[in-house]
Amino acid sequence: MTEFPFGFGPPNPDDRDKKDQSGQGGSGGQQNPAEAFNQLGQMLSQLGQMLSQAGSSSGPVNYDLAKQIALQKLSGQPGFGPPADSATAVRDAVHLAEMWLDPVTILPAGATQARSWTARDWVEHTLPTWQRLCDPVARRVSGAWVEALPAEAKEAAGPLLSMVGQMGGMAFGSQLGNALAQLASEVLTSTDIGLPLGPPATAALVPANIEEFTKGLERPSSEVMVFLAAREAAHQRLFAHVPWLRQRLLGTVEEFASGIRVDTSALEQLATQVDPTNPQSIEEAMRSGMLEPQTTPEQKTALARLETLLALVEGWVDVVVGDAVGDRLPGADAMRETLRRRRASGGPAEQTFATLVGLELRPRRLRAAASLWRLLGDRHGLEARDGVWAHPDLVPTAEDLDEPMDFADRLGNPALEGDPIAEIERTAPHDPPETPEEK
Repeated sequence: MTEFPFGFGPPNPDDRDKKDQSGQGGSGGQQNPAEAFNQLGQMLSQLGQMLSQAGSSSGPVNYDLAKQIALQKLSGQPGFGPPADSATAVRDAVHLAEMWLDPVTILPAGATQARSWTARDWVEHTLPTWQRLCDPVARRVSGAWVEALPAEAKEAAGPLLSMVGQMGGMAFGSQLGNALAQLASEVLTSTDIGLPLGPPATAALVPANIEEFTKGLERPSSEVMVFLAAREAAHQRLFAHVPWLRQRLLGTVEEFASGIRVDTSALEQLATQVDPTNPQSIEEAMRSGMLEPQTTPEQKTALARLETLLALVEGWVDVVVGDAVGDRLPGADAMRETLRRRRASGGPAEQTFATLVGLELRPRRLRAAASLWRLLGDRHGLEARDGVWAHPDLVPTAEDLDEPMDFADRLGNPALEGDPIAEIERTAPHDPPETPEEK
C-alpha cells in the first residue's frame, strides 16, 4: 500500500521549518483544541466569498477540473497524437491477434471494435471508470474529518462546510488531473494496468506511447503492435465473457476505499496550517499527511484479494498470449519479460495509481499465477483451464498459488470439483467411531 493515499502527499520540510520558527506546529506551539476549532470556524467563514467564485461541482472530486488539467498538460507535450495511419494499423493488429488467440482459448473474441487512441482519448474514455474508483476514497477522506467535528465547530461553520467540500473537490480534482496526464503519457492499451478502464468490448491501443515504448526493445514496431494487440484482445475476452470479473475487480477497489479511517485527532492542527487568505493552503494542508488514513484489517484483506485476482488475470493473459504468438513473433519472449518486469517493478503508472486510489496495483505473484495456469492447461486441457473462470468461487486463491499441484489435483477430481457435499466431507473433521457405552 502506498504511504500517502489519494488526496495526500508527503509534508513539505520547508513548511515545517517555518511553523517551528513561528511557534506554531512545534512542541512549544501547543494550542487548546477548543481554540483550534473556533479558529477553524472563523477560517471557514472567511473562505466563503473565495469559494463562491470557484465554480460549482458536485461530489467529492471535481472531475471537470481533473479533465481540464489532464488535457491541458497532454496538449503541451510534443507528439502526443498518434500517426495518421495508426487507426488502420491498430485494426489490422487486433484482427490478426484475434485469429491467433482463437486456437489457444475457449473464450471467444470479446472486442467488437478496435480503436486507436491518443493520450487525450485515453483520459476522456477512462474518466468514468476513474470516477467510480476515486469517489469512495475521496468521499471517505473528505467526509471523515467533517463528521468528527464537534457540534460547536459545525455550528460555527454552518453552510460553509459545503463550500469546504467544494474546495476539497477542487484539490482532489487537481491531483487527479495531474495523475491522469502522467498515466495517459505512459499506458500502452486500455487494460495496461490490469483493470477494465475503457468502454466494454473496445480494444484500444495508444500508438504514440507504443512507439516510444518500442525504442528500447530493438524490435520492429509492427511486431510490438501485434504483441500488445494480442494482450489487449486477451484481456477483452476475459472481461467480456467472465461476467463477474469486471464487477469483482472494481468492487474490491471500492471495498478497500470504504475501509478508510482518518485519525481525527489531527484536526487540532488544521487551523494552524491553513491561511484563509491563501487558497493554496487548503490543498497543502490536505496533502500534508496530517489526516493520513490508517490501514485497517478490512483493507488488508481487500488488498490481498485484489492482488491475487490481478495476478490471476495477468497470469492467464501471459500464458494465452505466449501460446498465441510464441512461434510467430521472434521477440515475443523478450517482450513478455519486459512487460513482466514493468508491472512487477511498479513503474510510474502504478505509483500514480497508488496515489489516486491509495493502493498499489501490482500483481506481485504474476509468475506464480502464470505457472498455475500453464500447469492446468498441460494437465487438463484448455476447456478445463478456462472453465475455472465460470464462477468466482472456482478461481484459485492465494493459498492455491502456493500449492498449485493441489489445486490441479482438485480440478481433475470430479467428485471434489463438482460435488459440494463431497468437498464438505473431504474437509470436515471426522468423528471417532462410537463406543459401546455411547451407543
